[in-house]
Amino acid sequence: MARILIVDDSPSQLMGIRRLVEKLGHEALTAEDGAAGVEAAKRELPDLILMDVVMPNLNGFQATRAITREATTKHIPIVLVTTKDQDTDRMWGLRQGAKAYITKPFNDNDLAEVIGQLMPG
Repeated sequence: MARILIVDDSPSQLMGIRRLVEKLGHEALTAEDGAAGVEAAKRELPDLILMDVVMPNLNGFQATRAITREATTKHIPIVLVTTKDQDTDRMWGLRQGAKAYITKPFNDNDLAEVIGQLMPG
């Protein structure tokens, strides 16, 4: 079982993704914005992070960059899960250090597959 941090400012998105993560047999941790996500990543050291992009305080691109540049958290794979569907957004997200990019609304199987690919073991 992995510990997966879900960072999203939408309560319904947070609940939906949490339900999927737990259905896959993982422990779900949550944060409501990018700044809280960075703090939770440092404190909890999850196995994987699912990060929204459009959020208050610190957007997902900024939070991803902060996490991937921090020595204690740079090993944690980040998947951006966002409504931003432009190729430029995808490229920018990957340049910030994200390992994968999924656009909302997403298919549960697609997200489950990405989680499976990025989980150790």
